[in-house]
Amino acid sequence: MRSLVIGGAGFIGSHLVDQLVERGPVRVFDNLSVGKPEFLETPLASGRAELVRGDALDLAALTEAMRGYDVVFHLAANPEARWGLERTRLDLEQGTIATYNALEAARLTGAKKFVFSSSGTVYGTATGACAEGDLGSLPISLYGASKFAGEAMLSAFVECFGLEGFICRFGNVVGDRGTHGAILDFCKKLKAHPDYLDVLGDGRQAKPYLHVTDCASGLLYVLEHAHGERPAVYNLTPPDTTSVTRIAELCVAASPNPSARIEYGTTPQGWPGDVPRSVLNPGKLASLGFRVKHTSDDAVKMAVAQVAREVFGEFEKT
Repeated sequence: MRSLVIGGAGFIGSHLVDQLVERGPVRVFDNLSVGKPEFLETPLASGRAELVRGDALDLAALTEAMRGYDVVFHLAANPEARWGLERTRLDLEQGTIATYNALEAARLTGAKKFVFSSSGTVYGTATGACAEGDLGSLPISLYGASKFAGEAMLSAFVECFGLEGFICRFGNVVGDRGTHGAILDFCKKLKAHPDYLDVLGDGRQAKPYLHVTDCASGLLYVLEHAHGERPAVYNLTPPDTTSVTRIAELCVAASPNPSARIEYGTTPQGWPGDVPRSVLNPGKLASLGFRVKHTSDDAVKMAVAQVAREVFGEFEKT
């Protein structure tokens, strides 16, 4: 299998590349705006992966990089949903247009399989555990809207041009090499001011958290086992959720000052467009034979320990 990973030097992408190199040659296409070459140190050193620096908004460069590759994993996107509040074109460009370019490059080069990293944000504020067919509530963030548009475009390319498409809707992905998210945000805040942690929202927000190693394994499992759907759509998530309060408490406990006070906001949302509570139903993927190894709480615990080491280094607790 010859794989091209768009955004492969980033958080999720680099973990995917770690597993992909066992299956065949891998080319990473990344503009390195967020991703880091050091995340790919081992695969690159082995000679089983190569890094091409380029922007997914450059269709010609992306098409050239894709030539000769069978499978495309499209992971490039705006890494932080809140940024769309300041730059409203960001998700249009980094999400919708970049996804179109990736699909068009696949059409032009004859790539046969296309795996798209989507998100539970496509379900909007729907209540209850959302299964793949539960799209009655539209996205409420620009990030979610761009993922929704990407799914629709992939469906159209599958129907019109014979591409084999796979869509995975992630829970909130956490783990080492993280470049964004609540855990990294909290740890950075605690490093800047060790005595207190300010939290956006009232702390009751709760979502499913997916460890990045489970995310990479799930993507590959869907590619290798999901057949017959046009496109195949799966929630990739644990069935449980973890509250922001729990994450904040774990980050404080892992910091150099475990007695730091936590200061919560008063609103149920962390920011406009944030979905305060979400639950995703992983039953369809379980019926295919895949279950994540880590619960949401376990994934968060692991990720807090990993990110804390990256942010704080080694220290003696007070």
